[in-house]
Amino acid sequence: MVTITHRFLGEILKDKGLINDKQLEVALEKQKENGQLLGQVLIDLEFVKEEDVLKSLGEQTNMPSVNLNELEISRDAIDRVSASIARIYKIMPISWSDNTLTVAMADPMNVYTLDDLRFMLGCELKGAVSTEEAVNKAIERYYGAEMESMGDLLEQIGQEGAITEIEEEEGGADVQQLQELAEQVPVVKLLNLVLMEAIKNRASDIHFEPFEDQFKIRYRVDGTLYEMVPPPKHLSLALTSRIKVMSNLDIAERRLPQAGRIQLNMGGREVDLRISTLPTVFGESVVMRVLDRSVVMLALDQVGMQADDLSRFEQLIRKPNGIILGTGPTGCGKTTTLYSALKVLNSPDVKIITTEDPVEYNIPGIMQVQIKEAIDLTFAKCLRHILRQDPDIILVGEIRDLETAEIAIQASLTGHLVLSTLHTNDAPSTVTRLIDMDIEPFMLTSTVEAVLAQRLVRTICQNCKEPYQPDERELQEIGLSVEETADKTFYRGRGCDLCDKRGYKGRTGIFELLIINEDIRVLIIEKAPAKDIRVKAMEHGMRTMRDDGLEKVYHGITTIEEIVKGTQLFA
Repeated sequence: MVTITHRFLGEILKDKGLINDKQLEVALEKQKENGQLLGQVLIDLEFVKEEDVLKSLGEQTNMPSVNLNELEISRDAIDRVSASIARIYKIMPISWSDNTLTVAMADPMNVYTLDDLRFMLGCELKGAVSTEEAVNKAIERYYGAEMESMGDLLEQIGQEGAITEIEEEEGGADVQQLQELAEQVPVVKLLNLVLMEAIKNRASDIHFEPFEDQFKIRYRVDGTLYEMVPPPKHLSLALTSRIKVMSNLDIAERRLPQAGRIQLNMGGREVDLRISTLPTVFGESVVMRVLDRSVVMLALDQVGMQADDLSRFEQLIRKPNGIILGTGPTGCGKTTTLYSALKVLNSPDVKIITTEDPVEYNIPGIMQVQIKEAIDLTFAKCLRHILRQDPDIILVGEIRDLETAEIAIQASLTGHLVLSTLHTNDAPSTVTRLIDMDIEPFMLTSTVEAVLAQRLVRTICQNCKEPYQPDERELQEIGLSVEETADKTFYRGRGCDLCDKRGYKGRTGIFELLIINEDIRVLIIEKAPAKDIRVKAMEHGMRTMRDDGLEKVYHGITTIEEIVKGTQLFA
């Protein structure tokens, strides 16, 4: 059993006189940005030497420290652990003796690692302390590019007949049987491999989908779904049961939808998984929303706004009161943009409270409240109580009904800045949507300062980007002619190993910022249609999402195909 002292690594290094308060503060701030382990951050910043971190981690965990660069590791030890498990758990096997495997750990504070390995490997485990960089180098040195693939694991499972099959019946399987099924080693390894593959590819969602004769696993990368090697149909119950065990859901309940959460440390990365199950004709469909904190950039200047829109938006969010709305479909980046705005505003002299469903990312210094409709903690009820907490700025996750909208308006009128989201196709239609919810136009003109509509489009892989000439049909789809674009250069991704032959890598936002000025207020009072508001806003310099996208096409950031897919052409 590993005994961990209650002292933090930073405290131990400070007590030894190896770092000071300022250096620790800088390192902790850097750790928030890149998600690395603190010891590795301190080494990278050259505040301490690797051996000092190892000794201090050894003191903290009561484990021996090892220098992997100086060790020659036997094949006996390496063969006990597959490359995929070594990478997932950020460990390196170093010795094997008397049915006991000793492993060097990049994160010795993760108390579940040894328990998981003990269960999966079927032997006793001892831990030793190393650094993240040293473990990564050792894995590359001894395993190289080797990585157990989904196909290899499924073939192994098929040959061994490793997973017990349970017939799904109307009454449901026995709970004990399901529990045993979920804890079978091949099931654990298979799910770990699916998660590792998805996280490595920066997937935002993982879909487990049962059909009549097959079981599909798909993951969404940069907004597009890709299919993994499909496992045999009989594995659907095993994987679903494993996911339910991990997320503390009712393993026996397969008739009703359920929602849960899993927090993982995979390869030294903090990953939060939101789980949703849905009963279908052929079994339960499970979707995991992947929130990987290490890849989230909450920086307003990184979301994709052009310089003039960014400048105007920063001025708007610094107003003392009013309502600023972010709008667009689910998954378009609204929350990330508003979080980034809050990060800009977050300072010791400002109190910020958010009410969200769910709370996606924790921001130090901001009070965040999770909506729980099951106990009647709704946006409206929560917002009423937030107003008694003396906030300066409030973020309401979503305006879903008239009651929430009215309280948000009241909050704005009493001197608060309110940020919120709404589901509409563009910025001008947000105004008409609020009027359709029975909000009086004069209340909107008194409170709403701006609406920011957005979409996410895939960005061209910079490694295989090449110029090309779009044909006439492509140009017509975006409302352009060959003559208009004679002096423009268009780009696309050829497809390479870096982008998995897709031609795209990453996403950026395209935006439409509607600022409510006096002319727009007159139209709102008159209940003018969205198209009239759009025309007037464009007269005052509003750039539509399609125009914003076109500028990104001309700058070689994205493609015509992505802009056509994500926006509509207005006459």
